[in-house]
Amino acid sequence: MGTALVPASQYQLYKRTWRRLVQTARLCCGVPDYDNYVRHLMEKHPERPIPDYATFFRERQEARYGGGRFGCC
Repeated sequence: MGTALVPASQYQLYKRTWRRLVQTARLCCGVPDYDNYVRHLMEKHPERPIPDYATFFRERQEARYGGGRFGCC
């Protein structure tokens, strides 16, 4: 490539692609995406308070694993 700069549009494409890959990998491993959650709250539910990451993560873990209950019943 040499010393040529990457065009801004191409850089933005790489950046967006990388974010999507990271997001997909996190979701596959069961790690929720806090940034998207905050963005959703700000756009769709501005009246609701935004929890910190620790609270968000704990709520997602409880929702996924049933708050200490194992199995479906």
